[in-house]
Amino acid sequence: MKHPNRHPAVLNATAVEVHHPAPLAPAVPLLPVQPDGVPAVASVVLPDGRVVTGYAIEPVKPEPVTAKPPVSRAAVNIALGGVGFLAVCGGLFMLTAFITALTALITQLVILAAVIFGGWVAVQVFRASGHRGGTTVNIRKAVIKRSHFHG
Repeated sequence: MKHPNRHPAVLNATAVEVHHPAPLAPAVPLLPVQPDGVPAVASVVLPDGRVVTGYAIEPVKPEPVTAKPPVSRAAVNIALGGVGFLAVCGGLFMLTAFITALTALITQLVILAAVIFGGWVAVQVFRASGHRGGTTVNIRKAVIKRSHFHG
């Protein structure tokens, strides 16, 4: 059944929402500010004869910087850590050199003791073979029976 007041395309249409943008209000109201005085007008003649006239612009002065310490604490801590590390490395190097020297000294003392003791043993062996005094006992007919010495 057809509706007499409705068009067929309108029957198949879906609802559409239309959004209209709303202007944003400024956060801070803008107030016109008049300059303290009328700035000076400067004129400059260019080399080709043209004259340029305009207002002189003063350079913007930066705000003063708050006072900072000359050196930050982190830099001081890093520097002290480096000095400590170098001191430890130097101490370890000296300890290593001391242990090496002590090892060489002990080795030389052991070799010296071996040479002196070996010389003393050699003197004792060669002195005993010579007849330079002492008591000489000649055993001539010795009979050993059942682990008893009969001379």
